[in-house]
Amino acid sequence: MSTTHDMIEILKAELKLAGLTYAALAKQLGIAESSVKRMFSAAGDMPLSRVDAICRVLKLDFADLSRSVAEREPLISELSLAQEQAVVADRQLLLVAICCLSRWSLDQIVATYRLSEPECIRALVRLDRLGVIDLRPDNRYHLKLAKGFRWRPHGPVMGFFRSEVIDDYFAGGFDGASELLMVVNGQIGCGQAEALRERLARVAHDFAQQHIADQKLPAGQRRPYTVVIGMRSWLMAAFRDLMRPEAQWPPQP
Repeated sequence: MSTTHDMIEILKAELKLAGLTYAALAKQLGIAESSVKRMFSAAGDMPLSRVDAICRVLKLDFADLSRSVAEREPLISELSLAQEQAVVADRQLLLVAICCLSRWSLDQIVATYRLSEPECIRALVRLDRLGVIDLRPDNRYHLKLAKGFRWRPHGPVMGFFRSEVIDDYFAGGFDGASELLMVVNGQIGCGQAEALRERLARVAHDFAQQHIADQKLPAGQRRPYTVVIGMRSWLMAAFRDLMRPEAQWPPQP
């Protein structure tokens, strides 16, 4: 769907909300009703000057209209290889990208990490150019990633996590408030395995939704958590040399 089409649809909705007909709008714009209908048609051509005039009639800020158009764009569920390579190549950029995924403000990032405000702004500008965020006035941003976003399973960012993050994460005791670590092994049917995988994906989605909902809480009532969910058909490397020569892995049906 084109940006122009999105904008026209949003303006139609605003007209309906304001109780304005095409005839009433045409009168306020000083043009024929047929011209208004043509502009709002599926193949309509709406010059920027007309958009601005309609916004004035609706008392709608053009910046708000632009944001509404941006928010209608399809969200990204996975970055391209080139995008991930650009993000992981710069440690500061990766840090700011992860902070954006957690919806931190510029002030929060600068107050927490040894980044100057100009350095953080430069990173936000680069993320905007990469299509990760839509940077807005006053260094606010709209995240263009879907709630179910994940890094590429074998991509550069997950490679970074495997080499530099996983050992640090699992070195913890997982005995703090609301912490948990469980390793469960077993053999189950293939159909049930897929059902369990979907349930685990919903847990990740629920965590992401709760994170968004709790942004309204005071900072003192929130605490950072990281959920790592994994499930694979796998035999520990430490046990592989103990297998009988005639045994097969993975087991054959």
